Amino acid sequence: MDIRLKKYSHSMTTKLIVFMIMLACFSGVMQAIANLVSVNDGDVGIVFEDNYFFSESYVRESENLISELTRLLGKYKSEENILKGGTINKDDQRMEEQNLFSEFQIDSKSYNPNLSEAENYEKFKVDYADKISELKDQMIKRDLREFHFLLNNIEEVKDPLYYASDGVNVYTNSTMKDKEQFKDYPSYMVFEGYKSDIYPKEIEANKYLNRITMELDEWGTENHAMYVAFPKKFLDSKINEWKEKKVNSTKGFYYLLGFSAGFILSFLYLAFVTGRKSFKDEELRLYAVDKLYIDLNILLCIGLITLWVLILDFLEIPNNLNWVIPITIPFSAACFVLILSMVRHVKNRTLFKHTLIYQIVKGLVQFVRNVYDSGNVGVKTVLIVIGYPLLIALTFFMFPITIGFAAWFALKKVKSFKAIKDGVERIKNGEIQHSIEIGGKGEFANLAANINSITDGLKNAVENELKSERLKTELITNVSHDIRTPLTSIITYVDLLKNEKDLSKIAEYTEVLDQKSKRLKFLTDDLFEAAKASSGNIPVHLEKIDIESLITQGLGEVSEKIEELNLEFKFNHPNAKVYVTADGKLLWRSIENVLSNIFKYALKGSRVYINIEDLGKDILLTFKNISAYELNISADELMERFKRGDESRSSQGSGLGLSIAKSLIDIQKGKFMIQIDGDLFKSIICIPKHSNE
Repeated sequence: MDIRLKKYSHSMTTKLIVFMIMLACFSGVMQAIANLVSVNDGDVGIVFEDNYFFSESYVRESENLISELTRLLGKYKSEENILKGGTINKDDQRMEEQNLFSEFQIDSKSYNPNLSEAENYEKFKVDYADKISELKDQMIKRDLREFHFLLNNIEEVKDPLYYASDGVNVYTNSTMKDKEQFKDYPSYMVFEGYKSDIYPKEIEANKYLNRITMELDEWGTENHAMYVAFPKKFLDSKINEWKEKKVNSTKGFYYLLGFSAGFILSFLYLAFVTGRKSFKDEELRLYAVDKLYIDLNILLCIGLITLWVLILDFLEIPNNLNWVIPITIPFSAACFVLILSMVRHVKNRTLFKHTLIYQIVKGLVQFVRNVYDSGNVGVKTVLIVIGYPLLIALTFFMFPITIGFAAWFALKKVKSFKAIKDGVERIKNGEIQHSIEIGGKGEFANLAANINSITDGLKNAVENELKSERLKTELITNVSHDIRTPLTSIITYVDLLKNEKDLSKIAEYTEVLDQKSKRLKFLTDDLFEAAKASSGNIPVHLEKIDIESLITQGLGEVSEKIEELNLEFKFNHPNAKVYVTADGKLLWRSIENVLSNIFKYALKGSRVYINIEDLGKDILLTFKNISAYELNISADELMERFKRGDESRSSQGSGLGLSIAKSLIDIQKGKFMIQIDGDLFKSIICIPKHSNE
């Protein structure tokens, strides 16, 4: 007896030691992860980088600088250009006016939902006349603030050296103007027009370099030039800094591998021996903690993990790395005790049976069985079904024959009913392809035929529901992604403002908040318009519209945008006037969205074709352009809300333009579709032709 007790005590001591080793290794894993994240701003990939010129650190040194220079020369040019309104076009003004109108719809007491959109818009122009007149000045002031913000940023840059010019305006932090002077430095980037010269040449293999080149792809012209050079002293300091971070990151990575291996091995050992004295022991022992129901166990684990994460977040890990291990050990100890309890139930084959839900269901089933076994309901049913016909048979001599016929008839109907019941049960369980076969005629045969018809409709409904659920899921995911980006920035900068004392930084943070809040408002406004359009809750005033004049006038309004993108529009239409029956405002809004899509994604310097075809009862309007991005998704997916091609994900659009256009065309009794052929993108609008009858 003493020998058994000693062996058991030795086994428990071994398990306790291994358990403590597992906790230490797990805490080490968490500490190593926190260290890796804190080193080099979370750039764990530095462990696998062989050369500074292949690293993300090298690209970071000039990424923000090049981005800000690109914005200065590409958009703002100079302060004089901004004051003259050179950065403002009709689309921007129209969008700002639409934002004011949305504000009027939500906040103004003058907005009357019973009036038409046009009537409300007239009221809006009267009530908001002062604000509308001030729009351009506000936009100029906003651009000036952004311009000076960027200017201050680049003026603070001492290294690397830079020179940027668009042929008129120049921004530089050195006296050098010739690219050959910049090429005398040990590392440089020279961009002229669409050409680039980067040294050392191995930098071209840097996988992060596209973050710079993508900025310049939309900027470069023959007159534009940008030179960036890294002085030797500056470059050497950055290389040494990168090497130091690489050493620290590599060391942390090896720590992570070692602690992970120790944790996995110790956990596997405990999982094998928990509940038993040794590997060979077949007897399983449960402990006091195992009395806790499995589902409650899982909820408790989730609660502990959530609390652990919240505490680490509150302590601003990884900024306070010393707190990782003291916080992790008690929480991980409690969680692993609960996890090993579940492992023991798996071994005992009671994982499901030891849940609170199972016990409740089992109790209900037992209660129902007890009621059934009492015989009260069963006896009454038998007396009614058997006793009543026997009583009638004894009373009237002819009833045996009648009962026999009734029994045969009832049996036949019962079989039909059972066939329908079994068929419905199979359909209910998911076999929607199943068909119920009932011979003859009558109510059951008609019912079976109707159920079979329902299954056909059910199959279509299930397919549509699955598609609808998929679209809802993707919509929520994309909306969350697009809205969360500015919202996260707003939350971050609000937190920074709470503790910031430097007035200049407060101004910078406020400017960022202004930008992100406008971006968030733009997204929500588009989402509001998309929801309104898809619901059909928009007044439609159909009238005779000269489609050729509408497009010609519209192209005139966006001529500045066309010239800016160097697009060549080819407009083909019948010689005779072509009229459609549509709402002029809604039709132009749809066309405007299509043009906006072209401006965002068409290849610069390419042609755009607009064709009008008379199909008899309908007019076909086709827009064709060459995409600047790879069209790697289907036409159906592009029509979904918040969908953009992978290459254009960084654009400032909301992804709702085509969806809104389709909804607006639909409520005008037309059709909207898109087609993709390689890089050729087609938007097709089919609208009813105006009838003179």
